[in-house]
Amino acid sequence: MSKLAYVREKEIPQSAPPITEVGIIKWLRENLFSSWLNSILTVLSLYFIFILLKDFIPWAYGAHWKTGSIRECYDVNPNVACFSVLTARWKQLLFGFYPPEEYWRPTLTFFLLILSIIPILFTRFVRFFWFSLLYPGLAIWLLWGGSIWSVAIIYIGLGLGFLSFVITSSRLIRSASISLLAACLITILFFIFVASFSAEMLSSLIPIYLPYVESLKFGGFTLSLIVGVTGIVASFPLGIVLALGRQSDLPLVKMICVGFIEFIRGVPLITLLFVASVLLNYFLPPGSNFDIVLRVIIMVTLFSAAYMAEVIRGGLAGLPVGQHEASAALGLTYWQSQRLIIMPQALKISIPGIVNTFIGLFKDTTLVSIISLMDPVGLASLIRADTKWNGIYWELYIAVGLMFFIFCFGMSQYSQYLERKLKTDN
Repeated sequence: MSKLAYVREKEIPQSAPPITEVGIIKWLRENLFSSWLNSILTVLSLYFIFILLKDFIPWAYGAHWKTGSIRECYDVNPNVACFSVLTARWKQLLFGFYPPEEYWRPTLTFFLLILSIIPILFTRFVRFFWFSLLYPGLAIWLLWGGSIWSVAIIYIGLGLGFLSFVITSSRLIRSASISLLAACLITILFFIFVASFSAEMLSSLIPIYLPYVESLKFGGFTLSLIVGVTGIVASFPLGIVLALGRQSDLPLVKMICVGFIEFIRGVPLITLLFVASVLLNYFLPPGSNFDIVLRVIIMVTLFSAAYMAEVIRGGLAGLPVGQHEASAALGLTYWQSQRLIIMPQALKISIPGIVNTFIGLFKDTTLVSIISLMDPVGLASLIRADTKWNGIYWELYIAVGLMFFIFCFGMSQYSQYLERKLKTDN
């Protein structure tokens, strides 16, 4: 009787996976053609993209870059883009009417801006946060010029107030509210009686100056960055304060915060900019000169802060009441509870809305053109008024749109990264 083997003595070689389960085929099957409906939508989307690009790609690929006017572009080939306007006027789109010999100042300010936000965005570089605190004063001095000691005195006054708060709260008074009031009083007295004299004395002893550039010469993407970044940085803490004030148990505080939020949300930004540009001068003392860019920044910040407050209030409302009860059970004060427990969770919930407000604020900087400040869109219209480039439309607006898209897309991607990093649920 022959020997029968019922158990295989050697392992069968591993088979290759089906072609539909690996590589690009798998990705296409799972993401684009997973069902008949998705297949139809994919085909229609591809057709739509084809319709958009079939004329755009030849138009952009064969573009002119070195002609001197739109007429020269038309003489060579009128059916392609005339990007020569960008090569001829790109400095104006970036810097506006800033003195050409001083272009290095806004350029340096932009690169320093990137370095200053890195410690804020990425925790691994938080030890360099001191540079983020110094950057605003350095940026003001680089952009507007003047004596560096005027900016240094401001930091000295703020540092003196902070030092007095730390000393009084830890050793003398041991009351945060009274210590804060004392610190504010010391800072105000320093700016009233000491700051001006100290700045003049230091300027005479160690003169460090940059040529002054008036605000009306600011323009282009430099102006959009100044207004947008400053508005974003300033509106965020102000929005937190307004959100907490709206939920306060103090009737007067709540009334002021609610009134401010509802008024700002009910008035268009254009109206506020007109108030900043025209009407505000009527309420100032005769002969006073309130910088136009500063006025715009204040109005944009207040406008954005009102929307930011509602976004953060939504995050606060989304927290379970048990979080408040837990913080109270731990014996934390109101501000300790907000700083350590409540606000971190509320801000995590509100990240999409916060970034959405930031993006909207950055794009709204184009509205400054209605008050005679030349943002990129306003400069595009000004360039088109030149006889050399009269008739240019698409090329300029594509460049402006691309610049705004890069920054807005960057903010959107960082918000998604932050959401993934802070995600704690499984």
